[in-house]
Amino acid sequence: QVQLVESGGGLVQAGGSLRLSCAASGRTFSNYAMGWFRQAPGQEREFVAAIAAITWSGSRTHYADSVKGRFTISRDNVKNMVYLQMNSLKSEDTAVYSCAAAATYSIVRIRSTDLYDYWGQGTQVTVSS
Repeated sequence: QVQLVESGGGLVQAGGSLRLSCAASGRTFSNYAMGWFRQAPGQEREFVAAIAAITWSGSRTHYADSVKGRFTISRDNVKNMVYLQMNSLKSEDTAVYSCAAAATYSIVRIRSTDLYDYWGQGTQVTVSS
């Protein structure tokens, strides 16, 4: 099975930046679409960003409207890592951020939690204002 471990969360001021990392086990990492989701207290888990496996869609990226232009998802298939660079952070970005892996890719479903087969435990991001 695939193990995902997030890191890089912390406390930042509004307008600041953080880079989240997700380390994945498994030699087939490069075949998985990878996503970042977040969940704030009292809210449902929310899609943030995703990046397809190059074998499926040439590492096509997707972003929630709320983070578009501020966050960037990337992956390093050699290191089995996926990253979320978060810039211009807002207090509304405060949440637990989790990475997830999907064995299949769907443009329609990429934003849906049920596409993903494996989940990390999450890392807390707190943005103060």
